Amino acid sequence: MINKPIIMLDFETSGLSPDYGDRITEVAAIRIVGNEIVDRYVSLVNCKIRIPRFITELTGITQSMVNSAPPADDVIPELLDFIGNDILAAHNASFDNKFLVAESLRLGLIPRNESLVCSLKLARRIYPGLRSYKLMDVSSSLGINFKSRAHRAEADAEVAAKLILHVSKKLCSDYGVASLESGVFAQINKLSAAKVPSFLAKNLVA
Repeated sequence: MINKPIIMLDFETSGLSPDYGDRITEVAAIRIVGNEIVDRYVSLVNCKIRIPRFITELTGITQSMVNSAPPADDVIPELLDFIGNDILAAHNASFDNKFLVAESLRLGLIPRNESLVCSLKLARRIYPGLRSYKLMDVSSSLGINFKSRAHRAEADAEVAAKLILHVSKKLCSDYGVASLESGVFAQINKLSAAKVPSFLAKNLVA
């Protein structure tokens, strides 16, 4: 249904911002091709930092888990190779992207992804009126189930990937098209909710 691969990214982190010294503790990147998930990259990450207690309580990620994990110096290059030039997506994408950029710059690397899509913004525009657009809430509203614990990178990335596929299926069905240009998601992200229906009616033509 989607004409180019999309990589759904999720980081678990030690805090809210790399600007304050926070680092990644876990990463999952899931590749969507067509109408299915076809590949994934998942790893805990050792950034040689202390894991705050509230992070362990939220995610279940302990100090011993990250201490024995691969170092960021290994994980980040592998992650960037996995993403390559594909479109990158995340739920609340600005959060994950700023960590991706910060961790890459620490190693003198630059992400090469084609563009960035926020599945949270996408859900707000395609499914207006939901009570909440947090990943757990929007997935519950749409009947998308977590297979394992939320607030772990792989579980969150997989649900967010299924959200993208849910949006794709809805748009193809509503507008009678067989496939979507992947760039349409980034375009929808830039629009106000009020402008989305007219944009789709004009641009999604069977």
